[in-house]
Order: sequence, then structure tokens, then C-alpha cells
Amino acid sequence: MSVDATTVKRIGRLARIRIEEEEVAGYQNELNAILGFVEQLGEVNVDGVEPMTSVTPMQLRRRDDVVTDGGYPERIVQNAPLTEDNFFMVPKVVE
Repeated sequence: MSVDATTVKRIGRLARIRIEEEEVAGYQNELNAILGFVEQLGEVNVDGVEPMTSVTPMQLRRRDDVVTDGGYPERIVQNAPLTEDNFFMVPKVVE
């Protein structure tokens, strides 16, 4: 895939980046180099390689999703500076 000057200008407009006419060729070369590298990655054989979320093997810490006792909203809001009907009240932030 190759990026032309029109595509570079369109990408700049979509990203809200001003691209001067003399900069288009440089960005075009950079984008083509990036896309060429991505195409190279597509040629790598990844059969048998498991997807990973980190470079170090780890397990996520999980807890059982159980219903707790709850049912005491008055205790939950008792330290709040301002409450009404067991809801926290905060000052208006947006005018």
C-alpha cells in the first residue's frame, strides 16, 4: 500500500494538523515507511504463538463476584460533608 499526497493532506485534515505544501513529501515518505514495516510484520509466522498482554507471564488477580450484605446507606454517607436522602451532595461544577 502506498500513500499519495492527497491522502497525506486528508490525514492531516482529519487529525487537525496543518501540513504545509513543502512538508507533504516528507510525511508521505514517513507514512509509506511505516506502512512498509507493518506489511513486513504480516509476513512473520506466528503459528503456535499464544497472544499475550504483557512481556512477563502473570495472572490477573480476581475475586469472586458475590453480593455483599449492603443495605446500610446511612452508614456509608455518615462521613460525607453534605447528604440528602442517603445520597452524596456535591457543589455544581458546570454552569
